[in-house]
Amino acid sequence: MTKPQASTTRSRLGTAVLGAVGFTFLLSACAPLVLGGAAVGTALVASDRRSSGTQLEDQTIEMRASSRIREQLGGRANVYVNSYNRQVLLTGEVQNDAAKTQAQSIVSGVDNVRTIVNELQVINSPGFSQRTSDTLITGRVKAGFVDARDIPTTAVKVTTHNNVVYLMGRVTPKEAERATNVARNVDGVQRVVRVFEVMSEDELKRLAPEPAVQPSSGTMQPPAAPSNASPRN
Repeated sequence: MTKPQASTTRSRLGTAVLGAVGFTFLLSACAPLVLGGAAVGTALVASDRRSSGTQLEDQTIEMRASSRIREQLGGRANVYVNSYNRQVLLTGEVQNDAAKTQAQSIVSGVDNVRTIVNELQVINSPGFSQRTSDTLITGRVKAGFVDARDIPTTAVKVTTHNNVVYLMGRVTPKEAERATNVARNVDGVQRVVRVFEVMSEDELKRLAPEPAVQPSSGTMQPPAAPSNASPRN
């Protein structure tokens, strides 16, 4: 009886691990995670400084541009596409200058692309260790934003390549400087590149949601429910 129990335990453990991996994948995907009948992603959409339509456009731009680059450049390029407010950032490596120019041309043909920042490097593709280091740096920068408390994490998009941190988003000049300083002080960061769309404080105020209207103190109260007590004789 001992062996079947051990096998069942291992099976349950394996299922739990796979479930955790699947949960992590869902959190990193674009689609909102649904819990208890409510979409978790809804709160993030509402707090983003882009309209919901622009957020969808950015996701579509990233998918279409990445797909077209893979189809047309294949092994000649290792390109990462990030779009924020229809401004596209290209990072990664290409084999030559011609491939770098071609990658930008491919992205420019994608619908709704407004501008392109081409940061592609003409070098060989990095190894797994470099990609792991970049992922760790991105995580540290995001954690630094959370600790700082005065940086709007939903308004700043962070990506790292070859220890260079790229910051995208719609921010005020003060927020841009604050985010840049936090990123610069993260271990392993060699350089910070700002791809911000800078907005004024007045523009930010106009994006703020209208406060909820409180009911007037003079609102009439509903009549009391009739008593169910039996009348006295």
